[in-house]
Amino acid sequence: MSDREQISANEIRVKAKKYNLHSWSTQGGLNPTVVSKAEGIYYWDSDGKKYYDMSSQLVNLNIGFGNKKVIKAIQEQAEKMAYMGPSFAIDIRSELAEKIIEIAPDNMGKVFFTLGGSDANENALKMAKLFTGRTKIFSRYRSYHGSTYGAANLTGEPRRYTCEPGIPGFIKFFDPYLYRAGIEFKSEEEGSNYFVAKLREQIIYEGSSNVAAIVLETITGSNGIIIPPKGYLKGIRQICDDFGIVMICDEVMSGFGRTGEWFACNHFDVQPDIITFAKGITCGYVPLGGTLVSKKIASYFDDNFLSCGLTYSAHPISCAAGCATLDVYKEEKLFENAKKMGIVLGYELEALKSKHRCVGDVRYIGLFSAIELIKDTKTKEALVPYGQDPEKIMSKIVGKLKQAGFSTYSHENNILVAPPLIIKEHEIKEAMTIMDEVLDYVDTLVQ
Repeated sequence: MSDREQISANEIRVKAKKYNLHSWSTQGGLNPTVVSKAEGIYYWDSDGKKYYDMSSQLVNLNIGFGNKKVIKAIQEQAEKMAYMGPSFAIDIRSELAEKIIEIAPDNMGKVFFTLGGSDANENALKMAKLFTGRTKIFSRYRSYHGSTYGAANLTGEPRRYTCEPGIPGFIKFFDPYLYRAGIEFKSEEEGSNYFVAKLREQIIYEGSSNVAAIVLETITGSNGIIIPPKGYLKGIRQICDDFGIVMICDEVMSGFGRTGEWFACNHFDVQPDIITFAKGITCGYVPLGGTLVSKKIASYFDDNFLSCGLTYSAHPISCAAGCATLDVYKEEKLFENAKKMGIVLGYELEALKSKHRCVGDVRYIGLFSAIELIKDTKTKEALVPYGQDPEKIMSKIVGKLKQAGFSTYSHENNILVAPPLIIKEHEIKEAMTIMDEVLDYVDTLVQ
């Protein structure tokens, strides 16, 4: 690298620290990586070091970096019509809505487009309240639904704290995290029955006629890839049917092939009333999210006012990227690859669990997985206390991974492994060799 290029990289870093506020971090100690290029499942820093992107950035870059079809669609739409207000009908807007309804569960009727996952969830809440005339919203403690004020109140984990005191009517319940339930269930079904019964009881005590919606990530994402046990989602569906409650599935992370299906709810033979999505619809090439509603809810707003609106709803460039992305999934058979490579990744994860005493559990479905780290093999005590990491242990582990070329992130005591859906078998094995080596270090922290 020439002196001029090196100075340029340094200037980028200095300006990033001087002028940008960076997400979820204390600003003073930041040393952001300067990225020079990205392609496929890799990106390179300004020193030429290559990294495996094993989290698909923020679990959104499903098609990888540099997909020419999506880039071309963005360019062509920018030249044709860069913007048109959301009240107008334009070709690309109608086309994307139709395509999404075609791939959604067959009870879905219409879609309201947003800019991302947070506002998709915000609008889902408004629609559920308008449709039911009720006020209370149930969501889970181990959940993340966004950082805007309503979505943050919907969120259960510690990132909601800055938005408290919260909005009245938001109620939390525990998800079926069988690994840490503290109860030895004979089967997944027994565990599901226990947690569903507890939720039913809680809803009755809150006044079931006051509850507008139950909101849950179909598969818990950043909080540890917690996959619902057999029968759990059907139990939630039954509660909603019994009490006239709207079932909202947040598929911002799990949708669009991450689990090998268009939507993760397809795995469980359950049809929600509302599905929220973002991330994988455009894979971050431009911002886009959406709120899918059932035919029943859609028809309600034929005669009742929909009090939802965004300046950039169904932005033409975003819709063009969305259409192209859906085509890429099909043309490149990425869902088939996610299923096939998910088996490979699962094998690698199970091997790590068998080898390393620091690995308490591994959870995976498609290319959506997490490694849960513990510090006591007998008690399963988490490597870091929930909501705390006073010694920054997880940051050190993620830092060691990154130094070796494995880029991902952690949350609490879980490390996410969710690579782009284009990944190949040899790339998974190469990357997981790095994980194996870093876990050797983590083993030294375990009793």
